[in-house]
Amino acid sequence: MKDRRRAGLALATALQSLPECSDPLVLALPRGGVPVAYEIAQVLRAPLDLMLVRKLGVPGHAELAMGAIAIGGFRLLNQELIHSLSIPDAAIDLVEQQERHELARRLRAYRGDKPLPELHDRCLILVDDGVATGATMRVAIAAARQQQPKMILVAVPVAPVDTADLLRQEADRLVCLATPEPFYAISCWYRDFDQVSDEEVSTLLLMSQQNHG
Repeated sequence: MKDRRRAGLALATALQSLPECSDPLVLALPRGGVPVAYEIAQVLRAPLDLMLVRKLGVPGHAELAMGAIAIGGFRLLNQELIHSLSIPDAAIDLVEQQERHELARRLRAYRGDKPLPELHDRCLILVDDGVATGATMRVAIAAARQQQPKMILVAVPVAPVDTADLLRQEADRLVCLATPEPFYAISCWYRDFDQVSDEEVSTLLLMSQQNHG
C-alpha cells in the first residue's frame, strides 16, 4: 500500500458492498487509524469519531504488546506472554498508569468538553491502519460491546492470519485487505508510514464534521 489514505479508500470500496451495515458510525483508533478512517467516512458519508485505546507495551520492549486499555476502565492482558516473560504485577500497573495518563491527555486534546459518542444500537466500523497482535482492536471491541451496538465491523488494511482469525470471532464482521505471511510488522506493508500527529488527528476530525454536517 502506498499510504494510509490509499488504504482507507481501498477499505471504503470493500465496505460499500456490505448493505447490512446501514447508517454506520466510523470509529478510528488514534492516531494511525484516523487518516484511514477519514477516507472511509468520506466515501460512506458517515460520521467519524474516535475509539480511544492504548497498547500496554512490555517494559523495555514497548513495541511488544502485553495488553491494551480503553476509555472507561477496560483492560485486556495477554496472560500467556506475561507469564512467559515473568512480568510482575507492579510493572504492569506502572505501564497501565502511564498509558491511562496518555489516554486522558488525548481525550482532552481531541475532544475537549465534547461528550463521547452514543454507540447503542448503532452499526460501528472500528478502523486502524493495521493490527499485529490485535490487542488494541480487541479492547476496542470489548469497550464498544458494553454499549450494545447493533453491529461491530472491524476494518483494517493488513493483519497476520492468526490475528485476523481472532478478530473474526470477536467482531461481527472483519474486512481485511491483506493477511501476509510472514507478517513482520504493520509498517512493512506501507511505502509511506510517517507518524500521525495530534494536529493531523484534530484537523481530520474537524474536516469530517464540517463535511458531514
